Amino acid sequence: MASIICGSLAFDTIMNFEGRFADQILPDQLHILNVSFLVPTLRRDFGGCAGNIAYGLKQLGGTPLPMATVGTDGGTYLERLKEQGIETEFVRTIAETYTAQAMIITDRDNNQINGFHPGAMDYAHLTGISARSDIKLGIIAPDGRDAMQLHAGQFSAAGIPFVFDPGQQLPRFDEVELKTFIEQASWVAVNDYEDKMLNDRTGWSNAEISRRVRGLVVTLGAHGSEVWVDGEKTSIPATKASALVDPTGCGDAYRAALLFGLEQAWPLTRCAALGSQLGALKIAQRGPQNYTIDLTALNF
Repeated sequence: MASIICGSLAFDTIMNFEGRFADQILPDQLHILNVSFLVPTLRRDFGGCAGNIAYGLKQLGGTPLPMATVGTDGGTYLERLKEQGIETEFVRTIAETYTAQAMIITDRDNNQINGFHPGAMDYAHLTGISARSDIKLGIIAPDGRDAMQLHAGQFSAAGIPFVFDPGQQLPRFDEVELKTFIEQASWVAVNDYEDKMLNDRTGWSNAEISRRVRGLVVTLGAHGSEVWVDGEKTSIPATKASALVDPTGCGDAYRAALLFGLEQAWPLTRCAALGSQLGALKIAQRGPQNYTIDLTALNF
């Protein structure tokens, strides 16, 4: 069984600020904000939601099919995917563009300030989804706005159940658009901040959303996650990490586990419990695709 992962492939430039953003930003002076953070460490990693989710799903033993775009600088990313045994048939190269780029500054409390250049991601709608016997699942992760809407409709038309995971793209959609996504999706996955925005924009509570899909997952960082099914909430505890090093990509690791569990037809609570374990593995390593999974050590 294969899962189409719609989202970005990006290069992440990750910088660490040894202080706290809260100590540098004056709340009453935001209208003239002008700050600079000294970042003594800097690294460049393979990232993007589609790449990160595919990385985790492949390690778990799943079959990811990333559907994404890269620019003319994306050759090394394509090589990396192939080295990992991840198929690239749905990865398109867009001429005269850069691969999406994320610039991330993390402070000592694991708060983050991000800048994102979409580049080739804005052309993700050029690749379409159709029914195929080996494709049983999908996910709409943060991607080009047009691509997210188009691919959701194509998943629905093809009868392929999918997870709607709007991430940082959620603010770009209005009430009607978000309700359409939810009605088309089989599951919804958001973090706690996105959850509140989704509630506000749609006017639907978590219980109401969960009655319109097979389940809603809300991640809560160090506080674990919530699984909502048919209006009922189940709390999933966080897995204690061996170290708190870098939160970049933790949500994507969680979603990789979510997809893997859904591929196995697990209950959503079991999928979420595995997600907590992968999130803990990821946060102990720098970068979104540098952790390793020992299947024998996981509690399935």
